[in-house]
Amino acid sequence: MPVRQLPEQVVNRIAAGEVVERPASVVKELVENAIDAGASRIDIFSDGGGRRKIAITDDGGGMTRIDLALAVERHATSKLDDEDLLRIRTLGFRGEALPSIGAVAKLNIATRHAGEPHAWSLSVEGGAKSAIAPAALSQGTRVEVSDLFYATPARLKFLKTDRTEAEAIREVVRRLAMARPDIAFTLAGEERSPVTWAAALPGAPGQLTRLGDILGADFRASAIDVHAEREGVVVEGFAASPSLTKANALGQYLFVNGRPVRDKLILGAVRAAYADYLPRDRHPVVALFVTLDAREVDANVHPAKTEVRFRNAGLVRALIVHALKEGLAREGRRTAANSCSAAIENFRPAFSPGRANWDWRRSPAYPVGPSPAFQTAKALAEPGQAAFDVGGPTADVRLHEQSLSDLLDRPLGAARTQIHETYIVSQTRDGLIVVDQHAAHERIVYEKLKASLARNGVQRQILLIPEIVEMDEATVERLLERSEELASFGLAIESFGPGAVAVRETPSLLGKTNAGGLLRDLAEHMAEWDEALPLERRLMHVAATMACHGSVRAGRRLKPEEMNALLREMEDTPNSGQCNHGRPTYVELKLADIEKLFGRR
Repeated sequence: MPVRQLPEQVVNRIAAGEVVERPASVVKELVENAIDAGASRIDIFSDGGGRRKIAITDDGGGMTRIDLALAVERHATSKLDDEDLLRIRTLGFRGEALPSIGAVAKLNIATRHAGEPHAWSLSVEGGAKSAIAPAALSQGTRVEVSDLFYATPARLKFLKTDRTEAEAIREVVRRLAMARPDIAFTLAGEERSPVTWAAALPGAPGQLTRLGDILGADFRASAIDVHAEREGVVVEGFAASPSLTKANALGQYLFVNGRPVRDKLILGAVRAAYADYLPRDRHPVVALFVTLDAREVDANVHPAKTEVRFRNAGLVRALIVHALKEGLAREGRRTAANSCSAAIENFRPAFSPGRANWDWRRSPAYPVGPSPAFQTAKALAEPGQAAFDVGGPTADVRLHEQSLSDLLDRPLGAARTQIHETYIVSQTRDGLIVVDQHAAHERIVYEKLKASLARNGVQRQILLIPEIVEMDEATVERLLERSEELASFGLAIESFGPGAVAVRETPSLLGKTNAGGLLRDLAEHMAEWDEALPLERRLMHVAATMACHGSVRAGRRLKPEEMNALLREMEDTPNSGQCNHGRPTYVELKLADIEKLFGRR
């Protein structure tokens, strides 16, 4: 077959296949053009999921008649000052968006430049351009795209339902709105009620306002400010506390020099920074903005400009991990479950103003028969007093007034009792705190293991009689392959036949531990590892598993001094708001909200 030059219309349709994948791609290209044009307000309208109509109106600088004629030509762009492709300072620069859209749809552009007496309009249908004609428009540019893919009907078969395509458009606009809080956005269409995000103030407060408007009040309430800078690379933004998570990574919004991207490097860095806080099946919610010299990042990797490549990827990753870890450590005790409002919602008062005829004898707490406590409480005048006898607490803490006053001013207060051998109840100056003793001690042990490993290795204790743990041969081989990593944490094991392991040393920090249960849990985690997982992360998995086995278990009765000692250690331990599985370690109830439950406020 001879070589031949393809017609211009075919070339444009091929280019459109790279740039225009779906209606959301059209919206992305056109909104980016509006942002680059200096718009302060952008209105987006879609109909039929974008396939019937898309309209983008902005108040930017507009185009002259000559510029409009060039705008629909291939490889024509106003986004490059020169021919240096390594210094990209705009969002769109390839010069293929408008001609690609015009090749597969009906495109109409009306624009007015400040130096023109009136607006000009131009239409493109299936690659055929019309003559430029005068138009009515006060300012900026209005772009209308209708009958998307009518020139390439095969592409229509790959589009999803109108609702799905409309949601994809919404997600594109959300990301661009987060990147530019200084611009007002309005998103409307038959598929949804209009949504307007007003322009926010410059700086971090305005950025958080825009993020809260888009991501919701939960994100705004739990957002942690993060910032780090090194060698000209700046990482800033907001990260939600570890208790606000999602089942997937779609809640992670990443921006490089103002460009929304989906970069595996950054996603991996976010996951690594949250590894000590979240379960393996949960993902954090973050909005991170990376700013660096345009020459240090290649934005021309993908036709749709959704991926980037960093010149110094290691620096960017390390800076993101550092910024997130520093912010999470600074706000280590902040979790949504700690907040009073979240905890109060779980309480249901037995009496409310609308239930004035409530009889307390219908309460589940009303005794069916006489209780032993009532039989011995001769001094009580009313028989109904027996209903309040629910048994004594596991451990009652009687403190001297002087020591109680001192402890009440501590962040976690003074321990007053232990209930169900699992939860410690402490009193603060303005409320009370309920602590999960196992989750709290788990974090303490984990942080001590990490600190000991970083300092001079984990101290170990030699077992007088080695403990033999029997397992299947595959599990034994898996453990023995990682014996050096386990030894760095003070767990010395060796083979004891084809289906058994001998444990000769254990970390002294764990005290007396169940070596069999510990090894079986470690083997389960190791089955999910691969060689791509860094050694540091594998070691932290080992530390987390050991911390779980070496912690105070639920069901153990604690002495008053032990409870207070645990509270004091929590106050001195970083990240003590969550255990290393991501669960909260305590819940705080403010006295004012407790009084609301009882109608005192």
